Amino acid sequence: MSPSWPRAGPARTCSRAEGLFYEPRNGHGLPWDPMKAIVAPRPIGWISTIDAGGRVNLAPYSYFAMVHNAPPMIAFGSEGLKHSAANARATGEFTFSLATRALFDAMNASSGSQPEGVSEFEDAAIPAAPSRMVRPPRVAGSPAALECRVVHALELQDQDGRPSNGFLTIGQVVGVHIDERCLKDGRFDMVAAGTIARCGYRDYTQVTELFEALRPTDGGAFPPVR
Repeated sequence: MSPSWPRAGPARTCSRAEGLFYEPRNGHGLPWDPMKAIVAPRPIGWISTIDAGGRVNLAPYSYFAMVHNAPPMIAFGSEGLKHSAANARATGEFTFSLATRALFDAMNASSGSQPEGVSEFEDAAIPAAPSRMVRPPRVAGSPAALECRVVHALELQDQDGRPSNGFLTIGQVVGVHIDERCLKDGRFDMVAAGTIARCGYRDYTQVTELFEALRPTDGGAFPPVR
C-alpha cells in the first residue's frame, strides 16, 4: 500500500486563528516537514552536464530559479555535491530543459541515484539533442531549453559561517531553444507546453490556467518588453 500524507482538500481553508510557530533548528513537530510545501510551487531545474571525462549526466532539481534578467541567469541548489553540481563546477557548463506533464515520467526516472558516469539519458531512454553553445546536450522532447555557462559556484554557509554541504550553481544563459508550437502571439504559452512544478511532499502541479495583473509601475497598460 502506498504511504499517505495530508493533502489540502478543495473545501478547506486556513484560518488566522490556527497558529503554529517553530524554529527549524529545534524541529517542526509535525509528521511531515512543511517547508517545501510552503515555498511552492517551484520550477523544476532539469539539468544536463558533462563530467571531465566527457560522460553525460541528467537530473532534476526543485531548488531552482531564475535569479537575474539582464543578462539572464538561472540557479540550482544541490544538497551535497551531487553529479550535476560537481560536473558544472568542473567544466563550467550545463543545460536546463523544461519539464512538462508529457515528460514527467522521463523526468522522474532521471531522478534516480545512478553511479557516477552512468548517463540518465541512456538509462531512462530519454532522447538527447545537441546544444549549440555548450557541450552538455538537452532533452530532445522538451519544448524549451537553456544553454548556460557557470558564473558562480559556491558552498552555502549557515548564519554562523559553518558549511552546509549545500552547493549553489549559477549559470548565465547563452543560448535558448523554443518549440515554435508553444509560441502564441509572441509569448511562450506555458499552458500549451504543459509546464509542471514541484510542490511539497510528493506532490506536483501543472500550469493549466493563467491570469494577468498590472503592477503600479505599468501605468495602466502593458508596455512592450524588449
